[in-house]
Amino acid sequence: MICANCGGENEPGRRFCGDCGRPLSVACPACGAANSTRARFCGDCGAPLVVAAGGAHEPEDEPSVSAGSAATLTERRHVSVLFADLVGFTTLAEVRDSEEVRDLLTRYFAACQTVIGR
Repeated sequence: MICANCGGENEPGRRFCGDCGRPLSVACPACGAANSTRARFCGDCGAPLVVAAGGAHEPEDEPSVSAGSAATLTERRHVSVLFADLVGFTTLAEVRDSEEVRDLLTRYFAACQTVIGR
């Protein structure tokens, strides 16, 4: 298969170009069929295709599609991240049975969920 980006020749069955690393095909967001990165519409169902950055085309009003996957809708979200260090956990876990440690962590996470949820 010839790469639409660099023109490199690739072995049959490859999903990415061995020369430039770009996808050799793009999955249709509607039916999942593999299509050439140069195609603008799916050869199986006729749905419009979008190629990820660096491909032949990329309309700005449509979601990007990566090779081998269905359409990936992206959105930016504001999130909060909480990091908690369980001081002495390794020492505690070494001397207890694994089921006991699991039960302890289950109770710990339940308590954290309650407190953080408030």
